[in-house]
Amino acid sequence: MDATDRKILAELQRDGRQSLTDLGDRVGISLSPAHRRVRALEEGGVITGYRAVINPSAVGLNFSAIVFATLARTDGESVAAFENALPKLPEVVQAVRLFGDPDFMLNVLVADLEAFQRLYDERLSRLPSVLRLTSTLVMKTVVSGRSLPV
Repeated sequence: MDATDRKILAELQRDGRQSLTDLGDRVGISLSPAHRRVRALEEGGVITGYRAVINPSAVGLNFSAIVFATLARTDGESVAAFENALPKLPEVVQAVRLFGDPDFMLNVLVADLEAFQRLYDERLSRLPSVLRLTSTLVMKTVVSGRSLPV
């Protein structure tokens, strides 16, 4: 990956809907090399997809919480079972495994406190190997969806 590829990545993070002609103009190459490089970045797994960024409150997701999960067992099978169950919960918009205790941090978006309580009681607490859940409510999102520093 060279400096031109990094410029392409920065531009696509800024505006993934721009035409390849505009992209080439912005990074200083013509259409054909822009197309070739973007395709190579996609095929190489550097670019993994394109999506729209949606304002959560505009679609009724006004309640955000961070949930920390500690597992009763951290053997490979238990961790895999927990991780495999998470994609079935669309309210979990991000999940990361942590070193130490707790084992996981989940970013949750729902409509309101009542919806969060239902999710917590009926689904999160029943995930495989859960020993303990603790949560904190998000007061304000300060940084979100930041582009990678390529």
